[in-house]
Amino acid sequence: MKAAVVQGPGQVPVFADFAEPVPAAGEILIDVTAAAISQVVKARASGAHYSATNAFPFVAGIDGVGRTSDGRRVYFVMPRPPHGAMAERVAVPAAQCVDLPDDLDDLAAAAIANPGMSSWAAYVERARLKPGETVLVNGATGTSGRLAVQIARHLGAGRIIATGRNAQALREVGADVTLPLDQPEAFLAPFAEGVDVVIDYLWGDSARALLIAGARAGRDAVPIRFVQVGSVSAADIALPSGVLRSSAIELMGSGIGSIRFDRLVAAAGAVLQAAVPAGLHIAFTPAPLAEVEQAWPRDDSRRRTVFHQ
Repeated sequence: MKAAVVQGPGQVPVFADFAEPVPAAGEILIDVTAAAISQVVKARASGAHYSATNAFPFVAGIDGVGRTSDGRRVYFVMPRPPHGAMAERVAVPAAQCVDLPDDLDDLAAAAIANPGMSSWAAYVERARLKPGETVLVNGATGTSGRLAVQIARHLGAGRIIATGRNAQALREVGADVTLPLDQPEAFLAPFAEGVDVVIDYLWGDSARALLIAGARAGRDAVPIRFVQVGSVSAADIALPSGVLRSSAIELMGSGIGSIRFDRLVAAAGAVLQAAVPAGLHIAFTPAPLAEVEQAWPRDDSRRRTVFHQ
């Protein structure tokens, strides 16, 4: 079969032949119709992601959309290596597949699923967001962050604050307050008014500034649940220890390993079921899988690239 094959660390996947997947016990064979690039997919291809096996060659992609032999339209996640989602076919455990709603098309589902799952799980599984609470999304200009703003509104957040470089775009997706990333001195005011949950896609300097601002504005030991989801800006920060000792900040991560895998799959199913009723939308660019070598370098944080057969 044809697939997007990663031959070595840091190499762009090539459209090439790869061995057909053979379903093991409990797995189902899926004809793939759509699969999207994500930060995780790119990091695993480079060998840099903590979940990467670094066993080459392998097929790129951790999730996608397709059809089973009995005609069901499903979203699937984490095919068994070395097979990946960006191929004509995958074999996936049945428990790692969820049915798609009829009114959500394959490309949109593939674009929304991964970033939607990450923010839904961060809100529901880690932060335990309650209706009416105030949410701050750090790094909301990218596709994942803009979707996180929309999902916060759907889940009942009372006030949504977003940091980013395009205030107008953030207001269009539902942010009540926008903060420029290059003005960390502006971070203190929102915490003085009260922030319950921070969803962080950036780490780096902005996350450090937010943690310090949250500690300085501490509200009589009222917890701020700070959920770390992505590290677009930097992998590390230098955080003064006093920030944690002098505040009720609850610092946690959200991703593969911090949440039970079946709960991540359930989060994907929940966000896909909510996509149309909640009006969730995400910018994406469709591309034939055969053009993976040309499309891969053009992918950026503003529009997801969704490959299709």
